[in-house]
Amino acid sequence: MARCFREHAETGLTILLTSANLAAILPFPDINPIAVSLGPISVHWYGLAYVAGILLGWFYARRLVDNGKLWLNDTAPMTRQHLDDFILWVAFGIVLGGRIGYILFYDLDPVLANPIRAIEVWNGGMSFHGGLIGTTIAMILFARRNQIPTWSLFDIVAAVAPIGLFFGRIANFINGELWGRASDVPWAMVFCSPHVIAAHNGVCPAGPDPRHPSQLYEAGIEGIILFLILFMLTRWALALKKPGTVSGIFVIGYAFSRIFVEFFRQPDEQLGYLLGTNWLTMGMVLSLPMVAIGLWAVIRARLAAARQMA
Repeated sequence: MARCFREHAETGLTILLTSANLAAILPFPDINPIAVSLGPISVHWYGLAYVAGILLGWFYARRLVDNGKLWLNDTAPMTRQHLDDFILWVAFGIVLGGRIGYILFYDLDPVLANPIRAIEVWNGGMSFHGGLIGTTIAMILFARRNQIPTWSLFDIVAAVAPIGLFFGRIANFINGELWGRASDVPWAMVFCSPHVIAAHNGVCPAGPDPRHPSQLYEAGIEGIILFLILFMLTRWALALKKPGTVSGIFVIGYAFSRIFVEFFRQPDEQLGYLLGTNWLTMGMVLSLPMVAIGLWAVIRARLAAARQMA
């Protein structure tokens, strides 16, 4: 009798604890990835995130250019007109570089087997590291064409880049993509909603497990925190007077942020963990060289400033 009672009590306690855990899981908001539909034309939040990031970044960059006190010799090395002309260049650099980078780093074999997949942006998407390379090439070409100091253009783009990163990660969250690893933290979410399931032919790709909302981690660290750090560097430390400093700090900051969040983010299914580990991801591998590049940029900026003062 006592044994039977104990078994029933244990079963009841298990059900109670399971129910409590499920109640503690934050619900994933059911937001339609399509922001606006006009007949056959659909405007997605993901596309609007890119537009918002580029336009707000352009607006903030113009404010930086207008403030001559932030720059060497109290004069900005470029004009508002330069920024107006550059916005198209940076848009192409981000989109083309991001897509090509995703194919090369994450999706090469499927694209080689089916080349049309290269333009199917819903199969995978974009790569930050590819977008960074594409944007860097665009900046170098634009700076040479318009006789603008390349490092100063790097700095101004780096100062505004976290704005785009923030909106991009929020769009990833709305789409229910790039979710985190399975977790029992109180803020874990089950990344299944009617819109997510409908977008994947009745299947929830993240499965039923509650997971880290790693997109929000990245939005907060790569977007808000990194922006504030660069804001203080430009406004208070006057780092724009040492060309290369802001861009170097941005590259270092993003690399460490990405490596940190990768410990909570689910790796891409087609790659998984690398080298037989249960922690190393492609995002970490691509971010590690950025630390060295960023350090080199900061050291180069300091040495160049010292030579000018000598």
